[in-house]
Amino acid sequence: MTTPPERAVVDRLRASAEEAMSRAYAPYSGFRVGAALLGRDGSVFPGCNVENAGYSSTICAERTAVTSAVVRGVREFELLVLVTEADEPTPPCGVCRQVLVEFGLELPVISFARGREARWNLADLLPHPFTPASLGRV
Repeated sequence: MTTPPERAVVDRLRASAEEAMSRAYAPYSGFRVGAALLGRDGSVFPGCNVENAGYSSTICAERTAVTSAVVRGVREFELLVLVTEADEPTPPCGVCRQVLVEFGLELPVISFARGREARWNLADLLPHPFTPASLGRV
């Protein structure tokens, strides 16, 4: 989105992310995360984190939302909203930032936690991304 997202859109995605967070599987960390990714076509893709005893097998909420969107044929995104129960709004982890940048560096990210809100642009969160251009491809 080139202009700030409308409050109604943010609220709709926040509700979707909160519902997804309620379904998170986080028996090891107890850190539940919900995500909602808005496709350019207006569709919303929720995601939650799913932990695993083999910690590296854990998948974050942001990546479950991205994979859900890609399965449905959506690869252009307008906004990502995250919800956690942390004390402060939490940005996506480094792995999720790298996955998200594959689909656009200008993605706005809004995170909510305990009544607080933070906003970022993916380009600010990942200032020197590894992209197809890094592979000599445009």
